[in-house]
Amino acid sequence: MKKLKNIIFYAGIIGGFASLMYWIVELGSDRLQPSMKVTEPGKGNNEWLLFLETFKHNLTHPLAMLLLQIVTIILIARLFGWVCKKIGQPAVIGEIIAGIVLGPSLFGMYFPGISSVLFPAQSLGNLEFLSQIGLILFMFVVGMEIDLKVLKKQAHEAVVISHASIIIPFALGMGLAYFIYKSFAPQGVPFVSFALFLGISMSITAFPVLARIAQEKGIHKTKLGTIVLTCAAADDITAWSLLAVVIAIVKAGSFVSALPTVFMAIIYVVILMKWIRPFLNRIGNIHATRENLNKPVVAIFFLTLILSAYITEIIGIHALFGAFMAGAIMPDNQNFKRIFIEKVEDVALILLLPLFFVFTGLRTQIGLLNDPHLWMVFGWVLLVAILGKFAGSALAARVIGQNWRDSLTIGALMNTRGLVELVALNIGYDLGVLTPEIFAMLVIMALVTTFMTSPALSLIDRVFTKKTKAGIQEIIDLSKFKILISFGKPVMGKKLLRLASYFVNNNYDTASISALHISPIGLFNKFKLDNYEKESFNPLIGESKRLNIPVKKIFKASQDIYKDILEVTNKGDFDLLLVGIGVSIYKGSILGNIMDYSSRFLNPDFLVEKITGKENSFKSSIFAGSTRQILSNSKVPVGILIDNNFHDINSVVVPFFDENDTQLIEFAKKFIAVSGIQIVFFDFLGTIKTNVNVRESIRAISQQTPNHIHIMENEDLINLKIRKNDLILVSLESWEILVDSKNPLFQNVPTVLIIKFHHNQNA
Repeated sequence: MKKLKNIIFYAGIIGGFASLMYWIVELGSDRLQPSMKVTEPGKGNNEWLLFLETFKHNLTHPLAMLLLQIVTIILIARLFGWVCKKIGQPAVIGEIIAGIVLGPSLFGMYFPGISSVLFPAQSLGNLEFLSQIGLILFMFVVGMEIDLKVLKKQAHEAVVISHASIIIPFALGMGLAYFIYKSFAPQGVPFVSFALFLGISMSITAFPVLARIAQEKGIHKTKLGTIVLTCAAADDITAWSLLAVVIAIVKAGSFVSALPTVFMAIIYVVILMKWIRPFLNRIGNIHATRENLNKPVVAIFFLTLILSAYITEIIGIHALFGAFMAGAIMPDNQNFKRIFIEKVEDVALILLLPLFFVFTGLRTQIGLLNDPHLWMVFGWVLLVAILGKFAGSALAARVIGQNWRDSLTIGALMNTRGLVELVALNIGYDLGVLTPEIFAMLVIMALVTTFMTSPALSLIDRVFTKKTKAGIQEIIDLSKFKILISFGKPVMGKKLLRLASYFVNNNYDTASISALHISPIGLFNKFKLDNYEKESFNPLIGESKRLNIPVKKIFKASQDIYKDILEVTNKGDFDLLLVGIGVSIYKGSILGNIMDYSSRFLNPDFLVEKITGKENSFKSSIFAGSTRQILSNSKVPVGILIDNNFHDINSVVVPFFDENDTQLIEFAKKFIAVSGIQIVFFDFLGTIKTNVNVRESIRAISQQTPNHIHIMENEDLINLKIRKNDLILVSLESWEILVDSKNPLFQNVPTVLIIKFHHNQNA
């Protein structure tokens, strides 16, 4: 009755007021002003033409153009980033390449019509300003990543290596400028300005990209990693300070004329460090949790960022230096930094920074290097860059006592220029110090030196490899049944360990458990990793102590999580991989199903698997793409846990459909032998009854462990009671049959362990 009353009221109020509005419009139509003309008969098509004209205007509106550009840029940047991740390179390289591809070097050259429509000249101003906002946020977080306390602890070695890695390439860059000044300097630019900018472009190290590579290589927690990260941090501070001086000199025309600007900048930095930083430290210590970090407090720090960028811009240096310094004076509290960085970096990295890459790409005209002489000059630029940075850093590290392997590793990492180099180059281009030709050369140099870092590190490792086993190899023991738990959420790691305990119990001589957690990384993750590792493993470690089961931890930072999960699994000689189910976020609606298909079709991994045929090896669309990727490529059996308040196991129900399910018998045997669990084989199609080999395999287990196995046939279905503390152990193929059959017995099951066997594995 109440529902009917609500419907009547809703219909009455909507209908009544809609009629009133229509009546008002009709009355108002008679009050036309004399200047307004009524459309003549036969002119109705004017409305259609007016609609088309309005629609065209909307398409070319600056905001619409900007939004279309952002969508295009993000999609292309993600695609190229994916390609680079697959070949072991930082995604940022792919994003930079995406910018060059969308610019006049490729897209603009071969598809000039589309390029002019997508990136018209009048729209580039909006793109530039928005990308500058992204850069300000980027430099702010770079500054926050600098740990001044670590710099003090490692000051001696860091300063020696860092300053050597700056002064050597700086001097070589100025020397190169002497030889190419007449040919490549813009008209009217003094030699000192050109030489200083060429020198600074050779001297920069990209701290964020270096930190990410160090994390992926697993050296960020070693003594070597600490040294190289500290060197890069010191390099960042020194290089940006030098860049500020260089900008002041370029704008003023000479060093003497720049002295007032430099003097004001020094005073400003002193004010920041002596007065502003202690004040922010107090705020940060009080508001170091998510609950306390409210909007007024966040506003204080963002105002500090904006005012700092504004002041350095009007002083005559650059807004980016102010953003960097604002980050550097943020509170020392690590928890505060981690929370604040999380608030900023996703917007900066995913949305705004790709705009900067494309804007840089639109400026980069590789086609201008259309002469062998120009490529020879580029060769000299690249040689000077590598010789100065790589060799200079390695030589300094060797002199202060590092061995050759560590020295060369430091040199390779310090040679990483990446995004930070592009920032400096764009500043030089905006100041008119760099011509389009030399700008293109330096952009390519930044790409090459960043791209070569990972291969150089791999080559150094191969040359200096010692005959020792580490990392994954430490957990290999061919005599044991080895289980690998791979988890994302801590609570799932705890439940997977509890499940694995039924295969192990206290039999540590015959079985072992390893737990893998891989953290995703972006450009910034220094403060996340330590906290993530601790928070991720704490519940699992607590559970291992409760169960009295030792667990070997494997933690890694990665830009391609599922690739690394598969690498650890396939190279670690494991017998079983246990994962929690990754449910597709798109399932449950018509739109969701369409988006699921579209997202899979647009996913490069899915397309590769489709072409190679791996995608057809299973059809369960309930699984998210990440789970499907693991199922397709794992070389060991994969157990997928569908958790339904899983706590303990009293018995295991094994649906049996055909001979492929024979492989489940070995897992059932382990449940019995290790934990004494009751096993119920449900023979749906009579396979156990009619197949001699299957029947004998089960009978052999029954003889060894009597009263633990029960076989039920199809007519016994009504007697099969699946209880709360039961586990359903089923193969992937049989699970799909059960799902398709919509058997009511299996609609509200407790916990399920789905086993996907490797296709080459024999029964």
